[in-house]
Amino acid sequence: MAQVLAVNTSEEKGVPKYAIDRGYFAVDCGLAGDAHAGNWHRQVSLLANESIHKMEEQGLGKLATGSFAENLTTEGITLYTLPVGTKLKIGNVLMEVTQIGKECHAGCAIRQKTGDCIMPREGIFTKVLMPGWIKAGDRIEVVS
Repeated sequence: MAQVLAVNTSEEKGVPKYAIDRGYFAVDCGLAGDAHAGNWHRQVSLLANESIHKMEEQGLGKLATGSFAENLTTEGITLYTLPVGTKLKIGNVLMEVTQIGKECHAGCAIRQKTGDCIMPREGIFTKVLMPGWIKAGDRIEVVS
């Protein structure tokens, strides 16, 4: 079963995020209160825990959820294989995949801290189509 392991936020861009109990995901915004929220195509970032484990196996030690500035840390779904346009129902929130991976910006605090950043290869981005709350443990469904 695909599910959310953590909902993560930060007040500034380019830094690791910290876990919160639950988050409100708004249309044309993303995670309310997050530094990356706004009316653009990368409203919400997702990264699989399986991808984080790949980095741990490279000798980085135990990494917390949010270490790669992802809003949602997931488990049980290979995110980077989902085509752009795929719709995901997470809890009662509906999202659409808008981008696979991204280029890390110069001076990325995540890359400086971890020595690498897996987001450019395995992170995905979505926009919110139907709003609502998401919390750890919520199921993730691919909607056809």
